[in-house]
Amino acid sequence: MAGTKHDLEDKDIEDASGSPFMPMFETFRNELDEHHDRRERIIKASRDITAHSKKIIFSLQRVRQLQSPIPSFIAKEVRTRHDSITELFTSVAPDLQGSNGWRYQKQISGGCQEYVEANSFQHYLETQTLITHGEAQSQIPGGIELTVDDYVLGLFDLTGELMRFGITSMATNGTLPRGVSKTGEPEGRDILVDLRLLRTRFEGLDTSSSSSDWSYLKKDIEKKIEVMKQSVEKVENAVYGMIIRGRERPKGWVPDLSGRQERAPEPLESY
Repeated sequence: MAGTKHDLEDKDIEDASGSPFMPMFETFRNELDEHHDRRERIIKASRDITAHSKKIIFSLQRVRQLQSPIPSFIAKEVRTRHDSITELFTSVAPDLQGSNGWRYQKQISGGCQEYVEANSFQHYLETQTLITHGEAQSQIPGGIELTVDDYVLGLFDLTGELMRFGITSMATNGTLPRGVSKTGEPEGRDILVDLRLLRTRFEGLDTSSSSSDWSYLKKDIEKKIEVMKQSVEKVENAVYGMIIRGRERPKGWVPDLSGRQERAPEPLESY
């Protein structure tokens, strides 16, 4: 019986190889293999872009002045990371053309958001203004589209970096970072004013039009807004403590970020 079964299986294979449907299914197999290979390439590139973007942010956190050129030793590090990110985007650009740009948008999204965060942080340090969608798009090569969702979510994460920049400056210099004063103004705008303005704009954000299955802005907005509010409140509490107890501040003082009320642990950023 075993030999008979084996013979029948061989006969089935021979019959299948001559089937007119085999070329069609081989085409399907090849398309699926190409899809999975393309998807893995994009995911890997997105993770590498995220890692390089985080290193750009770490380098920029060593800057101590607003509206001033980035120090040369930091600018060199940042430029090297930007070049690596450009190469990564360029390497997957052919995989993200046409309809594939939307098919694999979720896979490249994490890298785009982190790169927007890095670029917007650098843009703010140099100009004390918010980067526009067009300016952020121009930083992404290869014709890869930066969606409005990725742009907005990247700006949400920017508030966390502004909070760290402000707190670090207060701990080291005893002052809140402030820009250059304009004509007719007694002093420049400080970073807390900008954070509060961002909070106001984000709280008034209307995501009712982002209800399609392709949009994840509405799904992520609630968590992002809560984290953003906590970032602004940390800077506010640090400023209050500096003003009230400023004269008693000992050497090496670090702002108290614990706050008056207990909070749930903040969600950790991930790739």
